[in-house]
Amino acid sequence: MSTLIKRSDVALQDTWCLEDIFTTDDLVKEGMKEARALLDSFKVYEGKLTSSAEVLYEALQKSDEASKLVEKIYVYSHMRLHQDGGNSFYQDLSSQSEKLLVDFQTALSFVNPELSTLTETDVEKLIASYEPLKLYKRSLEEVLRQKEHILDAKMEDVLSQFREIATAPSNTYAMFNNADIKFPTIQDSQGTPIQITHGNFIDFLEGHDRRVREEAFKGVYHTYSSFKNTLGTNFAANVTQYSLFAKLRNFKSPLHAALDANNIPVEVYNNLIHTMGEHMNLMHRYMGLRKEIMGVDELHMYDLFVPLVSDFTKEITYDEACSIVLEALKPLGEDYTALVKEAFENRWVDKYENEGKRSGAYSWGCFDAPHPYVLMNYTNNVNNLFTLAHEIGHAMHSYLSSHTQPYPYADYCIFVAEVASTVNEALLMQYLLKTTTDEAFRKYLVNYFMEQFRTTIYRQTMFAEFEKMVYDMHMEGVTLTSQTLSDTYYALVKKYHGDHMVVDREIAMEWARIPHFYTPFYVYQYATGYSAAIALSESILSEGEEAVKRYKNFLSGGSSKDPIDLLKDAGVDMSTPAPIEAALKVFENLIEEMRSL
Repeated sequence: MSTLIKRSDVALQDTWCLEDIFTTDDLVKEGMKEARALLDSFKVYEGKLTSSAEVLYEALQKSDEASKLVEKIYVYSHMRLHQDGGNSFYQDLSSQSEKLLVDFQTALSFVNPELSTLTETDVEKLIASYEPLKLYKRSLEEVLRQKEHILDAKMEDVLSQFREIATAPSNTYAMFNNADIKFPTIQDSQGTPIQITHGNFIDFLEGHDRRVREEAFKGVYHTYSSFKNTLGTNFAANVTQYSLFAKLRNFKSPLHAALDANNIPVEVYNNLIHTMGEHMNLMHRYMGLRKEIMGVDELHMYDLFVPLVSDFTKEITYDEACSIVLEALKPLGEDYTALVKEAFENRWVDKYENEGKRSGAYSWGCFDAPHPYVLMNYTNNVNNLFTLAHEIGHAMHSYLSSHTQPYPYADYCIFVAEVASTVNEALLMQYLLKTTTDEAFRKYLVNYFMEQFRTTIYRQTMFAEFEKMVYDMHMEGVTLTSQTLSDTYYALVKKYHGDHMVVDREIAMEWARIPHFYTPFYVYQYATGYSAAIALSESILSEGEEAVKRYKNFLSGGSSKDPIDLLKDAGVDMSTPAPIEAALKVFENLIEEMRSL
């Protein structure tokens, strides 16, 4: 039996170079002391923040200085912990950094309420009187834009005290779903008893033994159903608290409240649902093709995750993956691929699994580091090839934004976060489809690509439509019982999957399995981001240099503009059907290709 190696035994060239952030842990401790001194210095600005342009600029500069240092400490300590979760020193260091972050937010809590007392004229006069303050023009305008939703100091204090109560439904669900719920034990295809868990559930559904898939599917949803009244009440409580806070902050609806932070027009959300509704026939056609290829009389919900290409394996080492990604990203230009090559060669990436290392993959970093980082747990397969391309896309987005924008605008929001990563995946997919001569590999790739459309665009849009319907019902005074939630969800599943499917009644409880529903109106961004990325990758491959130039400007934009405007500048207007329809055209072509294969 193979065992994972300890962190201390991992080859240096296979690890990320976090010394580029802090050369020693002693410097982190010194940084914490420096940050604490900075936080104490903000008290002198309270009540005087807007007394003059010079005072405001000085306070905002000092805020940026503290924020950069706190962020640097937080990121470093957590990345050290992620490389070895059993390291007690980094457990303590990361815990200290979390407290420092909370203290920083508390120390600056007076800023937005004081800024919200300004008018547009006040801001213009302040900037005109002191040129350096122009740096913060957009930041100040954002506070003014949200001014009507910032309450007086007393109400803000009251709402902050209720925040712990407001998060109770989400915390209750997390505790139930992560700790308390227990799924039944079933026999795998070899007859070995295995308990179903969150971790192995999808593995069961991807297996080729239909009996195992069905038992796993029913085992999970019967378990959720046995708690349906509790889960329904908790779900409704979350809808109620979020709706109440939206109302208290003078938003037209909970949807408006959720989209306001990044100034996303509600039309973008509605356009996604409407456009996908107009193209539901493609999803239905894919279900028909899946049924045909699988050779089943009835296609059930537990048949959706089975790969249509069985028994395909392809080993791709990490070094081979790097070479393939570099080739696939050549359409983005020599400067882009040179930066990717630097990431691969100069220890931006922590490559392989070791004992205690965090699972999965991510890209992370901070403004004061010379570059972002990528955590991988690479194994030699196609999935990890795509994951590497995905995370490097995030890293390039972060690098270009932070090296182009000043600190206040160097970060980007979640609405655009998945665009850069998915563009890389799409370019990799098109490169592999163009270059492979292996028919089995081509079938695998087409299946892989189609499943991304099903799970990321259609499925996430279905989630988004469910949320909108539920919150609308709440606003209309409908009581959100578990039965109401289940009936609403079941009808949507039938709508999205069509007549080729037997929509098993158990799927009506799936709403209870989606943690993202406790962060209202979040999931739509997966569908919009994926649609935008596919549309951008298509334009990059068809238009060439001009499209690449627009795209790189987007990658360098950070939060210097509203995310919807950054995407418009890149050639994608998410308030229109065009980018979604362009993406779905790719999906349609894949369906036809798979049929011919």
